[in-house]
Amino acid sequence: MTTRPALLSAVELGAAYATGELSPVEVLADVQAVIDEREPELNALYERDDPDLLHARATESADRWARGTQRGPLDGVPVTLKENIARAGRPMPAGNAGVTPVVPEVDSPIARRVDEAGMLVLGSTVMPDWGMLSSGVSSLHGITRSPLDPTLTTGGSSSGAGAAAAAGYGPLHVGTDIGGSIRLPGTWLGLATLKPSAGRIPLHSPYLGRVAGPMARSAADCALLMSVLSGPDPVDWTSLPAQDIDWLGGEPNLTSVRVGVWTDSGYGAAPDPEIVAVVRASAERLAAAGAEVVEVRPWLTQDLLDGVDVFWQARSWADFSRLAPEAQERVLPYIADWVRRGADVDGTALIDAYHCFGAVQARTVAAWAAAGDPDFIVSPVAPCAAFPAEQPMPYPDHGRGMWHINFTMPWNMTGQPAGTVDAGAMADGRRVGVQVVGRPFDDVGVLRATRWLEA
Repeated sequence: MTTRPALLSAVELGAAYATGELSPVEVLADVQAVIDEREPELNALYERDDPDLLHARATESADRWARGTQRGPLDGVPVTLKENIARAGRPMPAGNAGVTPVVPEVDSPIARRVDEAGMLVLGSTVMPDWGMLSSGVSSLHGITRSPLDPTLTTGGSSSGAGAAAAAGYGPLHVGTDIGGSIRLPGTWLGLATLKPSAGRIPLHSPYLGRVAGPMARSAADCALLMSVLSGPDPVDWTSLPAQDIDWLGGEPNLTSVRVGVWTDSGYGAAPDPEIVAVVRASAERLAAAGAEVVEVRPWLTQDLLDGVDVFWQARSWADFSRLAPEAQERVLPYIADWVRRGADVDGTALIDAYHCFGAVQARTVAAWAAAGDPDFIVSPVAPCAAFPAEQPMPYPDHGRGMWHINFTMPWNMTGQPAGTVDAGAMADGRRVGVQVVGRPFDDVGVLRATRWLEA
């Protein structure tokens, strides 16, 4: 095998384990070597799990594969979990140096499921303060950098998960997303990702718009991880009912597919022409394969994004205001300044801001119908390419902090699945992904489409 084990896909690792060509012990050792080599610069991990315990688990997995009693295709495959995914006894500081970390007493459904599948959890990946930045800048962890170019951002808030995926810290990583936090690292790091349907993967703490999902170097690996993570759990009262899903099967029949192309959001920042060109090239490939491609007009307005921003400010102000003054001083200054604007939001303004979520939902559903109920919409993931690693946001000034989530945020509100696939590059080499959004609950359809575009 010419490719080093750490850089193999999860699909390839499962096949190599089955034939005996590789063992989980060998793979773990190579992945740990990659982490040792790259972590001092990249800063992707908050905590690394105990190496002796991991070695013991890898040995147990190798024995199961040898006996033919493996727990599934991901037995012995390395994985990381974002630091806000609860693991019993592991602090959850949410990337923030000012908070006293929550220490959960029980595992979240995600942590429990990867353990039951025999996967090797390498550690917890970092995030920026309270997950409210689309970068790898954190008051607690410092700066997380892109493995593709350490001068550039990873994106966020699943910054460590994205860096770990792109660097080869094993093939599979779990991030979370409330407005783009899985997909933004996806586009800037050349990854395949999926923000699944709301409720598809159960959370230990459900919240409006929040999901957890896979981040990997291939869409097939995302699908394979979904086979472990998806399904209902009583901990999450929003989780979807049990469903028999063939996550890896089938290919899209593009002769009967209607695809909307959305490159003008109508609010937030206008996308770079080079990014639009990449999206349109993907649409042209779909059309050449037989898809019907239609234009999707803007349907959202700046006041709605501003209202979402105000609500999130007020929510974070509630947490910030309860911190002692000396703890507030430890919060990242950019976040502290943003949060303090929430102090002046009165009850009426807060309710008006909350209603913006409902307006986004209603207008987005109406726009989907107006486009002729497409099977998919393809769009930019973000209007810009990766920016300097030290910069907290793409547009940090003049109140434009959230202007880059204009293409990603609506699908958190409707709960529709949205994936990303690496699709091209800027003239200077920075990667550009395309977002593929599916009909409600059609996660498999999104993964099939991203697999097709990836191929």
